[in-house]
Amino acid sequence: MDDLILSPGLYIVATPIGNLGDLGPRAAQILTHADVVAVEDSRVTAGLFRHLGTKGKMLPYHDHNADAVRPGLIARMASEAVALVSDAGTPLISDPGFKLVRDARAAGHVVTTIPGPCAAIAALTLAGLPTDRFFFLGFLPAKQQARAEAVAEVAAIRATLVLYESGPRLAACLAALAEGLGNREAAVAREITKRFEECVTGTLLELAARYGDAPPKGEIVVVVAPPGEAPPASEADGDAALAEALTRLPPAKAAGEVAKRLGLDRKALYARALSLKT
Repeated sequence: MDDLILSPGLYIVATPIGNLGDLGPRAAQILTHADVVAVEDSRVTAGLFRHLGTKGKMLPYHDHNADAVRPGLIARMASEAVALVSDAGTPLISDPGFKLVRDARAAGHVVTTIPGPCAAIAALTLAGLPTDRFFFLGFLPAKQQARAEAVAEVAAIRATLVLYESGPRLAACLAALAEGLGNREAAVAREITKRFEECVTGTLLELAARYGDAPPKGEIVVVVAPPGEAPPASEADGDAALAEALTRLPPAKAAGEVAKRLGLDRKALYARALSLKT
């Protein structure tokens, strides 16, 4: 391992989200032997290198300097192994690292991922909510109106929602979710893999009340159940949809379109379309 020479290119390295024991041997090998490691915060990653027993060759790469630093990193990839890490978890998940990957590929460099911990995925496994389909929201906007608009955009998505939040904003976030989505089942996971890991479940309003007077500490992931089954379309729904479709299509095609979209009987819709047309 000490004699390992990495091929030039970009290595995307997932790091622990809490418990340093979760760092895989391949990730440790890459970080130890990379020519340079692009880090979000050198103070945070220094702790990881202390765990590895080495100092590492760190270069700060974050929101405030990325545009200035990125060209130099791309140039180095031609002859050096450049590793990318975030403060915790998988890089590019809720951070802007995709631009480095995009430019590395455009320059013809090899891009390799070393998968590992991810708070969003870990929270999904703890929440006890459906995981066959999920939608990641990152952080919701801090301002009330923008947050409400963001929630409204995803209200109809038939998937479990996953988002990140901070302790001081958690109760307001949960209340906004309840207002925009309805009082769905949800889970609040925090301090995942750490000593005080917990995952609290309940409805959005129950969780908002729980954390209203006692904002929790630590890294937080909120998981929200998908919406319930939509009620079956009514005859009035069918008439309204038919009326609109008949402005574009002949009766047979209008009936077929509406039947497929609303799950109603095509023959009945066709008869109705003919009566509406007369």
